Amino acid sequence: MSEDNLHSFQEQVADLLLRHRSFLDVTSKLQEANARVVRALMKAVTECGCIEVNACRQAFPEDLTTSDWKRHFQTHLSGKLCDHCLDVVKHEMGKHLFYVAALCNLLHISIPEVLKQESDHLSTLGVFHLR
Repeated sequence: MSEDNLHSFQEQVADLLLRHRSFLDVTSKLQEANARVVRALMKAVTECGCIEVNACRQAFPEDLTTSDWKRHFQTHLSGKLCDHCLDVVKHEMGKHLFYVAALCNLLHISIPEVLKQESDHLSTLGVFHLR
């Protein structure tokens, strides 16, 4: 998404957010939206079954290079979201992004600036940003 599209999205959220303009409302709605994303993913596993989770502790071999880490570590996911589950997850993620944008608006933070700062941070630290 281009910077102009991100600005447009953030402005659209500012125009549409009428009812929940309170910082408290927005932060609680953001929390709720996040929970709904997680719930939609859990339903894809437990009700639909289109994706499965098979998780265990992952060994961290010290003899691997950082470029080998991606091939070594597992996502613990198998399968692919079916069309229905994909639509639901995308819908819930959209609501989550709406409230992220709303919170940014309340705090006078530009989403493109946040993404640029994070991208710069990732570029500087590389894989070590996760530690």
